[in-house]
Parts: sequence; C-alpha cells; structure tokens
Amino acid sequence: MKNLKTQGFVLLDVDVVALNNAGKNTSSNFDNAVATKKIYKNGRSYVYASGQAWRYWWREALQRNFGWELSPVIREAKIAFTSADPIKYADDDVFGYMKAASEKITDEKGKEKSVNITVTRVSPLKNSAIISVASVNPIENWSSMARQEGDSVPYSKQEYSAIMKGMFSLDLVMVGTFSNYNKTGFVNLSEKLRKEAIEKGATEFDDPFVKATDGKPAKLIRLDKETRKRRVLETIQALKNITGGAMQTNNMGDVTPKFIVLATTTTGNHPFSHIVKSTGKNDEIAELNVVGLKEVLIDYKNTIEGKVFIGKRSGFLDDENKALEDLKSLGFVEFTSINEAIDKYCEQLQKQIE
Repeated sequence: MKNLKTQGFVLLDVDVVALNNAGKNTSSNFDNAVATKKIYKNGRSYVYASGQAWRYWWREALQRNFGWELSPVIREAKIAFTSADPIKYADDDVFGYMKAASEKITDEKGKEKSVNITVTRVSPLKNSAIISVASVNPIENWSSMARQEGDSVPYSKQEYSAIMKGMFSLDLVMVGTFSNYNKTGFVNLSEKLRKEAIEKGATEFDDPFVKATDGKPAKLIRLDKETRKRRVLETIQALKNITGGAMQTNNMGDVTPKFIVLATTTTGNHPFSHIVKSTGKNDEIAELNVVGLKEVLIDYKNTIEGKVFIGKRSGFLDDENKALEDLKSLGFVEFTSINEAIDKYCEQLQKQIE
C-alpha cells in the first residue's frame, strides 16, 4: 500500500471583496463598522480567509454540485458535533470529526446497555488559510441604509483586491479507510459502526504502517474501491465550482482557482508553498515564481507519482505563459487550462487509487 497524497496549490484573483470578516472594526469612526480578517508578517499587512471558511465553501460545493448529503450537526449544551458516521456521510469521511457521546449496545447476555464512546478522525483533507500573496491594506468604504424615511443609517466595511494563495493535501489512503484501535485520534468508528460497515461490504485488514500491540494487530476498515474513488475525485472536481465568501450580495467575488498545481506524492510534505512571491517597494506586487516552481519539481521528482498538472486561466498572469510552457520539457509536467488540468489529474488519480 503506497502512502499517496494529492498536493494542491491554488491562486485566486479577487477584486473589491471582503471574503472573511472579523467582526466590529474598533478603529473606525462609525458605530456600524465591519473589519476584514488580516494578519501581519514582517511589519506588512496581509488579508486572508480562514482555513475553516475555505472548508465551509468546499463542503457547500460538494453538496450543491455532487449531491453530497452532509452529516447533520448535533448540538449539546456548549458543544456541537456531526453524526461522526463516515460510512453514510462522505463529508465526515473527508473532513474528519470528533464526537464524545454514548450509544446502546447488547452485551453477551442479550441485555441492552449504554456505553460511553468517543470517536475522532483526523481529516484526510488538510488545507491552509487563503492569504494574499502581496501586502494589502484594506480600504474602509462608507455605505448607508437609506430606503426608509428620515436619516439614513451609515455603516462601513473594509474591502480589498488581491491575488491570494492557498494549498491543500488530500490523503488518498485515508479516504474511505478507518482505524479502530485504542490510540488518541485513531478510534474512527464505534463498534456498532464497524460492524455495520463490514455488513455493507467493507473489508477489515491489518494496518501495514502500525505495529501490533499486546499480540493484537492494529486493524483498518476499508470501504469498497468505487466509493473511495468517487469521494476523492468529487472532492478535487468541486474546485471547479466552489463559491463562497462574506458580503457576496454587494461584493461578489469569484473564488474558483485562476492558477492551480496538482500532483500526487509519496510524502506528506507540501512542496509548492513558495512558488509565488511579492515584489515592489512595499511588497505590494504579486508574482508567480516559475524559477522556484521548476526548482521544486526537480528537487521532489523522486517523490512525485505520475505527472504534475498545472492549470491557468487565460488573462491571468499571462506574462508567465512561456515560462510555464517550458516546464513541459521536464517530461512529467502538463500545462493547460484550469478545468482541463483538474480533469486530467482526476483521470490519473483513477489509476493511482488502490
């Protein structure tokens, strides 16, 4: 069993947006003022959308475009959790969960009793925040609610234009595969769900990456190959139609990728984190670092399975077209449009998922 992972890198290009807000703007002169999320590095300001926001958009895209039935959210007191049923709900499988609860079981004497269970699953899909490549200073713009009689109600919001980067990693072995041994983070299924999964055709086998303890080998429960492939491929395909972001009514922004790199690797290290850079006097210009991308492709060639697919939307960073075309000379790189890059990568994935 190869420990394969999809490594993805994307660039977004947005204008006059506020993708992820941070509550009241305490530095504003307006009572009704909303701040956007930003962070500082080396004294410069960068806007961002949280990793949690990106995951929310991703889930919504899978529900709308692929008919995923999302796992219901259960609220108890001050906590909330999903159903934690990755057999039935694909989003529990791909996005992970933690649930502390109880369930009824039947003991050896045929009596029903309640037992405490805690199940957790580290998400096979990991992603960064989406952050501006170059330094950005959001602008506070004044607006007003003036449809009623009398004085208008003023408010303000922060807006920005930016090229933004994000990266993700999808563990191809973990999707549809669940551990069930007594170690924090590795009890993915309750005993009841484990039995249900096997009854529905899942297989149970020894975990090749974990040594046996107490004479008992660590076990994995795996769904059928077609279900696992479908969940992986739809997760990647959803990037074509992903939508989201705050203030879409007045500040609609397109959050589909305008540049994407997709590769399958045999390691967990994400190689594409520094293939863009900021230049200019105040680091205000975003640039694609094609020299750095080529360096990474050569350095990590031995850990890359199959081809690397690079997609770019026409009209975005067109000055780099020739340099990106030249990467094809490496022999394992394809450069094409965004959707075709996703489609071709998914065709390759179908042969890589065991």
